[in-house]
Amino acid sequence: MCGIVGYIGDLDAKEILLKGLERLEYRGYDSAGIALRNEKGITVIKEKGRITDLRAAVDSTVLASTGIGQTRWATHGVPNQTNAHPHQSTSSRFTLVHNGVIENYHNLQKEYLQDVQMISDTDTEIIVQLVEKFVNDGMTTETAFRHTLSLLHGSYAIAMLDADEADTIFVAKNKSPLLIGVGDNFNVVASDAMAMLQVTNQYVELHDQEVVIVRKQAIELMTLDGETIDRAPFTAELDMSDIEKGMYPHFMLKEMDEQPGVIRKILQAYENEQGELAMDENIVNAFNEADRLYIIAAGTSYHAGLIGKHYFEKIAGIPVEVHISSEFGYNMPLLSEKPLFLFITQSGETADSRQVLVKIKALGYPSITLTNATGSTLSREADHTLLLYAGPEIAVASTKAYTAQVAVLAIAAYVVAKKRGKTVEIDLKKELAITANAIQTLVDSKEEMEQIAHEFLAVSRNAFFIGRNLDYYVSLEGALKVKEISYIQAEGFAGGELKHGTIALIEEGTPVFAIVTQQAVSLNTRGNVKEVVARGANPCILSMEGLEEENDRFVLPKVHALLTPLVAVIPLQLISYYAALHRGCDVDKPRNLAKSVTVE
Repeated sequence: MCGIVGYIGDLDAKEILLKGLERLEYRGYDSAGIALRNEKGITVIKEKGRITDLRAAVDSTVLASTGIGQTRWATHGVPNQTNAHPHQSTSSRFTLVHNGVIENYHNLQKEYLQDVQMISDTDTEIIVQLVEKFVNDGMTTETAFRHTLSLLHGSYAIAMLDADEADTIFVAKNKSPLLIGVGDNFNVVASDAMAMLQVTNQYVELHDQEVVIVRKQAIELMTLDGETIDRAPFTAELDMSDIEKGMYPHFMLKEMDEQPGVIRKILQAYENEQGELAMDENIVNAFNEADRLYIIAAGTSYHAGLIGKHYFEKIAGIPVEVHISSEFGYNMPLLSEKPLFLFITQSGETADSRQVLVKIKALGYPSITLTNATGSTLSREADHTLLLYAGPEIAVASTKAYTAQVAVLAIAAYVVAKKRGKTVEIDLKKELAITANAIQTLVDSKEEMEQIAHEFLAVSRNAFFIGRNLDYYVSLEGALKVKEISYIQAEGFAGGELKHGTIALIEEGTPVFAIVTQQAVSLNTRGNVKEVVARGANPCILSMEGLEEENDRFVLPKVHALLTPLVAVIPLQLISYYAALHRGCDVDKPRNLAKSVTVE
């Protein structure tokens, strides 16, 4: 959610900031703005809506070599121009953008700013008004900035301009992601390295409660108390072609097509010199030393975690619990004696998961992050990292990151099982290669998936997805995809649960998607289909080759029973895509959603 950019150097900052914000659109937002500083002062331009609306409002004649910008996802105050960032202090001397949530903003307003007339309904404006108050009380800008930060409770990533201090951007971070990009006679600020990849691939990571004074020729990194920190930059290993759509109309379509290649890349990445699947020995030992694995995740990653539970229990023999991160953090269950925590997160910045990581680290428990983002917060702060190697995923609705998560979880369970001396009845490397080919067949079946979407979801206001065993977990993900991008009320259920209440919602013509890939429960699922058909449902059965029957709507290419989630999800992704497309929805940037959920 939200994204920050900043530039200070010799070039015109306007286009650099706008392009940076465009690259952060995937994070989710409802308004955007930039602030440009030159010898005449600070000019603020902000608009509700998309970056295209902001571009149209920017005066092309305004030249400035310093600026900040932000895409905002509303947390306090409705999405409108007034509540959009940047925000300014009463005198307009200070201009600030902020990601995160300030939990004590109301108390700070009552204690320090009773005489200040607020312009917006945001928690952010409190920050910039406090800085001005403390400067008016006699503090320097840097001291006032750090003092203000010391009063804030909550999460923040901040970039601030002072009209009286040329060539300086004041930056700070706590819980929300932020990076400093280093260049030749310029420096940049970005929530995500890809935002400024067009100007630099050298970045300095910021830790919580750190402050940076950014100038075009140097950066000064310090603690909140002003103690200097020395930290070398790292190279952001991203390719510009990875974050461009190319000939595709949408990132989601491009990313779905990339899934066969992602599986093959994962196989290469987790292969040792002997050609066997392998992982870092320290990670394998961490799994083997645990008496129970706790998977912590949210949304799509939670669904992948449910499949991971199946793999670790069935293949490696390790008991597993899967928890929604936002619930676990405030309602921690009774833990085993030697727990291991596995955090699954596409972005590595999920705030709900991070607050759990902070708590279990304080308790001294080991942790592993499974993520697509090298150098992300959860990757840095966990003891170990398992990478997905999926490449940047820009569309809000996750596709290739999900399949990558499932594949890496299968490999992890397989490698751990081998280390534990378990008998493993699957040649996983071979079967994943077969699965990659099956996925290729499915992503090439777009016309058929478009027809199914038209046939079942063109006018429907709701839909149900059912399955059993692993198919149930895929049903949850399929329903989420439909909800996310086509705005159809969709729910995934274990097939046997329908008769325990949900079947009351079945009406004439209600679409029910049934997944049949597990032989042991295939007849049970088909029985559930008959139950809903008897109530008027319109069934769409997706079955695995070898389990198909005459009236099944689509037959999936056969893969190993353990890996069926990797192929069963592909048609559901494509059907969701075409349902959204035909309904005129914004496929890559669905309403109210964010790619990276950086606030709790």
